[in-house]
Amino acid sequence: MSLALVTGAPGWLGTRLVQVLVDGLPESPHVAHDPQRRVRCLVLPSADTKALPSGPRVETATGDVSQAESLAALFDGAKGATVFHSAGVIHPSKGVKELYRVNVEGTRNMLAAARAAGVRRFIHVSSNSPIGCNPSPDHVFDESSPYNPYMHYGRSKKIAEDLVNEAGQSGELETVIIRPPWFYGPNQPARQGLFFTMIRTGKVPLVGGGNNRRSMAYIDNICQGLLLCDQVAAAKGQTYWIADREPYSMNQIIETIEEVMKSDFGVAVAGKRMKLPGFASSVAWLVDKTLQGMGLYHQKIHVLSEMNKTIACTVAKAERELGYKPAVALREGMRRSLAWMAENGQTF
Repeated sequence: MSLALVTGAPGWLGTRLVQVLVDGLPESPHVAHDPQRRVRCLVLPSADTKALPSGPRVETATGDVSQAESLAALFDGAKGATVFHSAGVIHPSKGVKELYRVNVEGTRNMLAAARAAGVRRFIHVSSNSPIGCNPSPDHVFDESSPYNPYMHYGRSKKIAEDLVNEAGQSGELETVIIRPPWFYGPNQPARQGLFFTMIRTGKVPLVGGGNNRRSMAYIDNICQGLLLCDQVAAAKGQTYWIADREPYSMNQIIETIEEVMKSDFGVAVAGKRMKLPGFASSVAWLVDKTLQGMGLYHQKIHVLSEMNKTIACTVAKAERELGYKPAVALREGMRRSLAWMAENGQTF
């Protein structure tokens, strides 16, 4: 019986990946599903694991990726297993050092433990941030685009990619890297719910006209990409952008959410925007850079600094080499996100 090791659960992506490993992806029938596969999740000692699937095929091992000695239980008897390494910090609560402690040292520790245990394949969840922002609104990144890390998060994920590639090149471990951009979908964290509320109330900031484009990744599309990276032999040593098929403009994203709220949920929306000039993001970028230079981090300032940027990619390589077929696009993905919020007593 094969074994999958998952970090990042019970976080957003990690939890959904565990559910998909257990139940499969009905909307993606071309992706093989092993109904006997065991899944072992690394969970922090303080983690609430109620959201994880229960049953004989799912188990947990307590540990922390940043503490190498705590990983023994996760890798016990893991020869030939696949690691899905999705644990990471995006918005640190303890300053920028936390980004390097978790994203860099945590990845280093996971790779060392995986090699020692005889793991077959190590699939690493990276980000768009190591590549940065597109140089022009009509530009799209592909896997040959050069590194240009955005702030400390981008630097930490770039260093982690370097570690993964070095491990793969050593021949001791098969490695694959995926780069998902902006996630969306059910089980989203509070920051995503706030975005919906701001749209409903007309307080969402629209910086520089809203024609800048963003690639987004519905969470099940990311899970499909992760499974294919495990199943396709030729993925060994490769990096893939995994996202929805086409980028969306910020105007399109906001207008789609408004339309779903009105048509599918009968919710009145203000239909307004907090229109800000493009230099508002430039000012936020400067403040963000200054704060991070002091080791500090402010989530809202960081997010505002990106609001007028184009961050767009093509998934052509994943489609060609993995057989990746993103099954859910923006409107349906946002409908599912809002339905999940309604079902779980969250207002938007």
